[in-house]
Amino acid sequence: MGCCSSKGRDSPASRIERWRATGIVAMRDSKLKVTTQPSLSFVSMETIEKSLVSAVEIPMEIGRLINMQRLILADNVIERLPINLGKLQSVKVLILDGNRITLLPDELGLLIRLERLSVSGNLLNCLPETIGSLRNLLLLNVSNNKLSSLPESIGSCFSMEELQANDNSIGELPPSICSLVHLKSLLLDNNNLQQVPENLLRDCKALQNISLHENPISMDQFQQMDGFQEFEARRKMKFDKQIDSNVMMSSKGLDEGLDL
Repeated sequence: MGCCSSKGRDSPASRIERWRATGIVAMRDSKLKVTTQPSLSFVSMETIEKSLVSAVEIPMEIGRLINMQRLILADNVIERLPINLGKLQSVKVLILDGNRITLLPDELGLLIRLERLSVSGNLLNCLPETIGSLRNLLLLNVSNNKLSSLPESIGSCFSMEELQANDNSIGELPPSICSLVHLKSLLLDNNNLQQVPENLLRDCKALQNISLHENPISMDQFQQMDGFQEFEARRKMKFDKQIDSNVMMSSKGLDEGLDL
């Protein structure tokens, strides 16, 4: 009886009813080839979650989902994003990790409510200048791509608190990154950085964590930067708070904050 009940809950009809009630379309492990149009008919839908399946494209009809707040399409084989992406004006979370995307469209900059953008594990070799229009962006994760630089406009993402760009080929950071006064964590492991902007530590007064493993930059260079002592004080304060709160940390985590 239990098995029959479980099957009933997972039937197409009950699943659609659940989508209508929650505003969340979860299609994980659905074995779909594309994001199907019937699932795009609910204009009140708030979330699409479809990971670990085989989506190869996002249909143009997605532009109808003007109330959607979360679009999670990780671990698929998506190669491109629809040109009407900018119509998703309510989206706050966009997760596209582990796909085959080579280009983010300029329309990305129209997602003015976006708070979390994660496109790690794709094939990006550049980011659009329009990314600077994302003034509410808190987290940007572009790790494990083919980036050689970050756009100058990134300094206009004034709300950003965390920037993850590990495992790329970034040779230098734009000076505008010093404008990210709310930035707390900057992760740049395994790139080609020989230096960082000289005002980074002085101007980014919230910065507590920098990770620069596997870059041709020395600890001496870093320690001589203007603002290093203040950065160290913030880093140690963060560490002390974690200890006081009995936070469980790995051995790597204990050194978090300044990794060169």
